[in-house]
Amino acid sequence: MPNNEDIDKATGGAVVQSLEFRLGAFGAAIPLLFFVIWAITISVLQLSSEVGLVLGAIMGLTLGLFFSKSKWEDYAQGLFDGLAQPVGVIAIVAWFYAGMFAQVLQVGGLVEGLVWIGSITGLSGGLFVAMTFLLSATFSTAVGTGYGTVVAFSTLMYPSGIAVGADPLFMFAAILAGAVFGDNLAPVSDTTIVSAVTQDADVPGVVRSRFKYSIAAAIPTFLLFAIFGGGGNVQGNQAAISSMAESISPNGLIMLVPFALVLFLALRGHHLLTSLTWGIVFAIALIAILNIKPLTQILNFNPESDMIVEGALVSGITSYFNMAVLILLIVAASHLLKLGGTMEVITGMMIKWIKKSVRRAEIAMWSIVALLNSAITINTAAEIAAAPFVRELGTRYKIHRYRRANMLDAITSALGYIFPWGAPVLLGWSTIQSMQEQYEWLPVVNPTSVFPFVFQGWFLVIIMLVAALTGWGLRYEGKNGEEVRG
Repeated sequence: MPNNEDIDKATGGAVVQSLEFRLGAFGAAIPLLFFVIWAITISVLQLSSEVGLVLGAIMGLTLGLFFSKSKWEDYAQGLFDGLAQPVGVIAIVAWFYAGMFAQVLQVGGLVEGLVWIGSITGLSGGLFVAMTFLLSATFSTAVGTGYGTVVAFSTLMYPSGIAVGADPLFMFAAILAGAVFGDNLAPVSDTTIVSAVTQDADVPGVVRSRFKYSIAAAIPTFLLFAIFGGGGNVQGNQAAISSMAESISPNGLIMLVPFALVLFLALRGHHLLTSLTWGIVFAIALIAILNIKPLTQILNFNPESDMIVEGALVSGITSYFNMAVLILLIVAASHLLKLGGTMEVITGMMIKWIKKSVRRAEIAMWSIVALLNSAITINTAAEIAAAPFVRELGTRYKIHRYRRANMLDAITSALGYIFPWGAPVLLGWSTIQSMQEQYEWLPVVNPTSVFPFVFQGWFLVIIMLVAALTGWGLRYEGKNGEEVRG
């Protein structure tokens, strides 16, 4: 076993306080800038993937070596210091627990239960689209995964909606809009966790403080989908359409109980991991007692499989492996900005424009988050990249940590599901394409067509801009971290 001295020698020892780069502060930004350009390029070429983004981040960090005027050993140590930042590690562990919880709820049939609710209402056309938005929002809030919601609802609700006269464009948009709602509001969402952790805020407090923004966007979104969501006219294979009804059941609605338990514990102030652990345990107990599904779907040892260990618990962890690596690398690149003085230079330039105006400070925060999310296709990665700027400006102007987290997360959750090159949009598009093997009559919506109609996302972006311009909901940081009105 290597001792601490061996580890110190391997990593360079003492923590690096600063680094010098060729081209000054701009040189320190090269790793992150390369990653952003790489992300945009592979998105435009429709080659975006989490592994591809990981490669871009590593290439950017390697390129930074050649711009370092400090010793390469010091650059490497600064990189290791960045990788060890608590924000990345905390977020990753929280994702693992949230992922396991989401997968267990899916095994319990929560998706099918929510679809069953929609089916028994007898709604069609625009009303079915509006119902889909509500169900998608409920599910994504329950499980905390917008990406999982897009896949599940594109698989089940999209064909059902088309079959009952929903407009394909609005049907896909409603699924994405519901995912936006949950990604922004769910206590177990990765973006919620990252926005809270990076701003030193507690998750329950953040969720309570952002509820008004989420609902303000959701009400007009629901109405617009109900009014304009009809107009579909597909003469499909009625036998295939009828077969969809056989896969849905109300039994999975029992999984709303562990979801409610997690919400209750989190909002009562229990640690997120404590809340999620009880949710996982209770959900598995319900599945076992009620014999909803075999427990082998929760955890199974299969020597013939490449994974050996399979099941919902394993899937909940492995689905975040690539993202976990990516987040650590982006945190490291952001740390290099601090060591090279880039953060200080950018903040100084902004302060010259902002002066003493808190309104301008919030507009600058809004702009930074929007810019990075338009470039980086995975919203959590963009949020991690923007978080240090939001924290620096917000702290300087004593803007409360809840407000900073909300400004960071609302825009991130929104834009990630709007842009045609965004990962969840492409994920839903590819899922619907694959469904044509089962339903030949199913129309496919192009990502470039759907983005104007993801109303929840657009309303959130606009609401946060209005909040920045008018000061609606603005709270300052008190001496003991409490919220103080201006």
